[in-house]
Parts: sequence; C-alpha cells; structure tokens
Amino acid sequence: MRTSLVGLLAGIVLSAAASAPALAQSTLDKIKARGQIVCGTSEGVPGFSLQDGNGAWKGFDTDICRALAAAIFNDPDKASYLSLSSKNRLVALQSGEIDVLARTTTWTLGRDVGQGLTFTAVNYYDGQGFILRKKLNVASVKDLNGASICVAQGTTTELNLADYGRTHGIKFETVAFATLEDTVQAYEAGRCDAYTTDLSALAGTRSRLKAPDEHILLGEVISKEPLGPWVRKNDQAWFDIVRWTVFALVNAEELGVTQANLAEMLNSKNPEIRRLLGAEGRFGEGLGLSNDWVARIIKAVGNYGESFERNFGAKSGINLPRGVNKLWTDGGLQFAPPIR
Repeated sequence: MRTSLVGLLAGIVLSAAASAPALAQSTLDKIKARGQIVCGTSEGVPGFSLQDGNGAWKGFDTDICRALAAAIFNDPDKASYLSLSSKNRLVALQSGEIDVLARTTTWTLGRDVGQGLTFTAVNYYDGQGFILRKKLNVASVKDLNGASICVAQGTTTELNLADYGRTHGIKFETVAFATLEDTVQAYEAGRCDAYTTDLSALAGTRSRLKAPDEHILLGEVISKEPLGPWVRKNDQAWFDIVRWTVFALVNAEELGVTQANLAEMLNSKNPEIRRLLGAEGRFGEGLGLSNDWVARIIKAVGNYGESFERNFGAKSGINLPRGVNKLWTDGGLQFAPPIR
C-alpha cells in the first residue's frame, strides 16, 4: 500500500512538473515564440487607428503597438492587427486572441474588476461630445431634447448618453448600431439628428465626411474618457512592459529626446536621459527586454508629442489641439513616473 502511494505521489509530481512550463508561459514568451505581437485595434478611428491605401494600420494607438514591437524585436513592423468592434474587443482580449488591446477603450471600474482584464496607462484623456449639422441651429446638448442620437453599441458612450438624459430630464431617441462604420454612415445619411462619441473621434470623423463644413462639434463634454491599452490580468511582467512603454514615450518628450536627436542624446551626460536610453542601469533587463528598449521605441515612433502631432496635428487633417494631453510641465495631465 505504501509503495503504491509513493508511486502515485511521484506520478503527480512528475505530471505537474511536465505541465508547469506550459502553464507558466508568459505573454512575452508567447510573443517571442510567435515572432510578432498581436494587437487588437479599432474598425477605423481617424487619428487613433486606421488603414491607409496600402492596408497598413496607422495612428496614435497603432504607435503603441509599433513601440511594443520595437522594444521586443527592434522592429516596429513585427506587429499584426485584429480589427475589433466595440462589442467584441474585450472578449477578444479575454480569450487570448490578442496580446494587447490598443484601441479607444475607456478605463472604468466595471471593466477593471471582474472581467479578467486590467488597464495599463492613460495615453489619451478624452471626453464625450456631439456632432450635428449646423442647419439645426443647436447650441447646447440640452437643445437636443427629443432628438435622435446615433451611438455605437457596447460602449460607455451609450451608457453616458442615458445617464445625461436622466440627470438633466432630457429625452433622447437613441439609435444604436453594431459597428462604428454603421454608426457614422447612419449619421451622414441623416438617420439621426446627432452622433455622440469621444470628442477626439468626432474630430476625425468630421474630417472624413463628404461636407465637413456643414457639421459642428458642440463645445460641451458630458463625461470623462481616459483611454489607453488593456491587457489580461495575472501577467504582471507583460502589464509592466505595456505600461512602461506608454510612460517611456511621455518621459522622452519631457526630456527632449526625439527621433531626430536620438543619436546625439545617446551620448548625453544627463543621468535621466542616460537611464531612459539604457546607457546607465539595467532597467530593460528588469522588464525582460534589452537595456536600449526605449531607444528602440524612439527610433521607431518618436516620443509622445511626435506621435500626437503626426496623428492629430495640422498635417494630419484632424488638427486636434493637445488640450489636457499636454505634458504636466505645460499645464496638462500627461505625467509619467521616472525610470530610475
């Protein structure tokens, strides 16, 4: 009996040992084995993530994916993108279809607790607004009482609209659509009086309408929408990599490190810059990356300000002001912990 019990215990130990590597495989290990990172992206939000004429994804959120690929592989193109609707974006992350959700997705308590997901860092502070035709002569959201409002399903936008109506005693006729494209097309076709979503997305949408000058954005903001990348819970190492990639972009702008002066900055005597770029310390190794991981990122996508200007600035056609997304040193909210 004792011999059988010992044998049984030994078998259990051996079985557990054999399965341990598979169970312990981290997201970073899977990405390295695959040879690329898989990013969840939008269905097409101007400025944030949109395919160009050649089918390549470009945008502010896309730059996060490119930065991660550069940090891991020293190649920003080692990233693939899965287009996701608002309804299926979180499920795709939960199921492991994607490694990171770098898509306009608001940080809320309900999403951050109990769904097996966690928010990493705010890369864009936004708020919900409204776009409508000038000919309606509407100056305030409260003037939209009884109006039909286009909104995408499965979003905080839909919930915020209902909350605002209840709070202010306004009745909206909500017209919800499954996809972002359907929502925008319905608004442009006149199926609703106004369209509501994040102000940044509205600015991009307006620039793509057939007659942009016929539409206005109301100046009111009815919600807080902190946006940024999401990962699955229970993988602290991967969470740290994604979070500190966002922080690295912000720190680089604050320290004046750009794509253009990167080579020069690598020889800087400033200890903060030297730590950032890996000339001092072994902070990259602590993340499971090379010590020059931030230098790789800046070479690939530039700093936070460069990415913002490229995707939202005057030359982008969107011409979105930095607003609260300025650095804290300029009176904004963008503030990153130091690398030290």
